[in-house]
Amino acid sequence: MNATFSRCAAIFTLIATLVLASCVTHPAASDRPAVLLVSIDAFRPDYLERGVTPNLLALAGDGARATYMLPSFPSLTFPNHYTLVTGRVPDHHGIINNTMNDPVLGKFSLGNHDATSDGRWWADAEPIWVTAQKDGLHTATMFWPGTEAAIHGVRPDHWIPFDDSLTSRARVDKLLSWIDEPGPKPAFDTLYFDAVDHAGHAFGPDSPEVNAALREVDDALGYLVAELRRRGLYDRTNLVVVSDHGMADVPVGNIVFADEETDLDALDPVAFGVVSAFNPKPGVDASAAEARLLGPHAHMRCYRKQDLPPRLNYGKHPRVPALICMADTGWAIISHEALARRTVPMSRGEHGYDNLEPTMRALFVARGPSIRRGVTLAPFPNVDVYPLLAYMLGIDPLPNDGHLDDLRAALVVPPH
Repeated sequence: MNATFSRCAAIFTLIATLVLASCVTHPAASDRPAVLLVSIDAFRPDYLERGVTPNLLALAGDGARATYMLPSFPSLTFPNHYTLVTGRVPDHHGIINNTMNDPVLGKFSLGNHDATSDGRWWADAEPIWVTAQKDGLHTATMFWPGTEAAIHGVRPDHWIPFDDSLTSRARVDKLLSWIDEPGPKPAFDTLYFDAVDHAGHAFGPDSPEVNAALREVDDALGYLVAELRRRGLYDRTNLVVVSDHGMADVPVGNIVFADEETDLDALDPVAFGVVSAFNPKPGVDASAAEARLLGPHAHMRCYRKQDLPPRLNYGKHPRVPALICMADTGWAIISHEALARRTVPMSRGEHGYDNLEPTMRALFVARGPSIRRGVTLAPFPNVDVYPLLAYMLGIDPLPNDGHLDDLRAALVVPPH
């Protein structure tokens, strides 16, 4: 009798446990911490040691930071910003350069609003704000490449066209105005600062102007933290601060002239810069020009796209031009004609170099209820940021090239 009673009691306990488990639900979206993703364009991690960013250092001390984050190749602005929010390398998400051609869509460049606002350019991947919107969450994006387009037919709840005349503090104020609106708060926000990148290009990474830009952005971050505290939101927000790439010094005169290295009458330059790209012109025998371009050069290495080093994860997307040239660090590639058309001098600082180049390293700092304090992470690739964002938002990530393994040590409750 006792044995029978014990078996019945055990069965009852198991049934009760299963019933209770079936009633457990994930926290409501309103109870989850918000996620605020901040980009400081071209912020090298060693800039933290300059003594001009006390607010960012305080965030790092109160949370986690990486020794550095590895950008994807090419280490350019649009490709890496889209990688951060999709978890896919540029060869997989389709934004393969700041300047590119597509046989159907035409030409894409940073200043071409018709292209940057056309969702078809971005449709090879789905950024996290679109997935969050589909999951019923609200989003607000204070600038981020891709946010001006309806991607897969979806836009953020709040966004505005890019306006680089807005100061860093003004950008914070605009984001806060969206947060202050009546109704549900945004679960995912972005904030983008480009002052450090502009100063680095114009004056070089070691210039007083870069230090001044660092102070400006750090002041805006301090203001953001103070305003979130005042609203009672700071300790309910996971703040993730990243950069897309670093910045290398380019001495005056360090130029490789492509038209001195090959015949540009036979090749179409798709993009000039640190990473330059060319296609053979239709109806022209470009074999001799290609052979010259692929030969040895001082301060430049050129490849057929299928022959690029596999570690770059680059060259398979159809938008990648046939020929890719990579400048040595501290050099840039242009033609005499393109140089004559420039309205500003060549940059004293550049990025786009090999993503293993130390000056291309990117920043990662995170602080919030999901993040452990006092953690320093080993270097990791920037594709890992996307699964981290999805985890903190409580949404299922789409297929991507990243994983959480390198970031588990920074999480209060690591996923299984």
